[in-house]
Amino acid sequence: MNKQNILTRRSAVILLAGTCCLLWGSAFPFIKIGYRLWDIPSDDRTAQILFAGMRFFLAGILTVIIGSIIAKKALLPKRSSVPKIAALSLFQTILQYIFFYLGLARTSGTKSSVITASNVFLAILVSSFIFRTEKMNLQKLVGSLIGFSGVILINLSGGDSGGGMSLTGEGFIFLSALSYAFSASLTKRFSRTEDTVMLSGWQFIFGGAFMMAVSLLLGGSLPRSSVSGWTVLIYLAFVSAAAFSVWGPLLKHNPVSRISVFGFMNPVFGVILSTILLHENNSGGLVRTLTSLLLVIIGIIIVNRVKDDIAPPINS
Repeated sequence: MNKQNILTRRSAVILLAGTCCLLWGSAFPFIKIGYRLWDIPSDDRTAQILFAGMRFFLAGILTVIIGSIIAKKALLPKRSSVPKIAALSLFQTILQYIFFYLGLARTSGTKSSVITASNVFLAILVSSFIFRTEKMNLQKLVGSLIGFSGVILINLSGGDSGGGMSLTGEGFIFLSALSYAFSASLTKRFSRTEDTVMLSGWQFIFGGAFMMAVSLLLGGSLPRSSVSGWTVLIYLAFVSAAAFSVWGPLLKHNPVSRISVFGFMNPVFGVILSTILLHENNSGGLVRTLTSLLLVIIGIIIVNRVKDDIAPPINS
């Protein structure tokens, strides 16, 4: 059985996409833990961007090294690949995570996880109406709404979620989700002619280097951290390297909606891990958590039962 067949099997998609979502869900609390260990205040934007840039630069190096070992050849980009890497880096790393890191510092892990879940809707809308790589239908819409209802349910009455919205808090988290939506469709399009692991690794390196440069030019700096601080940073780099190295090939061999809908698991995992690691109070309890998970799973099943949802190719 070849790689394409394996990555389109339902059992493989569930296992691999679910693992990616667990890793990404863990990033919500670990970023906030990292801010504490590195002594980064919520209003120090340059330090937050520098911290994010270091994470993704390390993630890119890890991705390229591991990918090169697996492929038994150096994953170096061709000249024709550079514009694609730059475009993907802009949306997948620079915009998505600058907005995410700045926004997360100004809102709770549980509240940001709900807003982040909108990237599933946005990814399906962008792929259907802007890139036209697949067709929108009622089944996808219903499945997405059911999955999103699970995300909303697990966050209802969260004690630390707070009220109100701000542009630099919740607004930035939404812009991060929108950036992801464009990056998912770009990954799908570019993967027709490019190695997805190579794209992922080098866009992280470019994006991380850009973020660090911008932060340093603006006077950003980080105090010397402890071993624990570096351990968290390396873990966050691993999360990105491992998850995107798997997510990219899944997007290549499956419709964007079929894979993106698993993103509803990210905030569920984020809420659970934020409650455990950050002691953010979510008063829903076990019943609400299990019900939320059930709704998310039902939504994923509905979207994944859609057949023949690939739109005819269009001229790039």
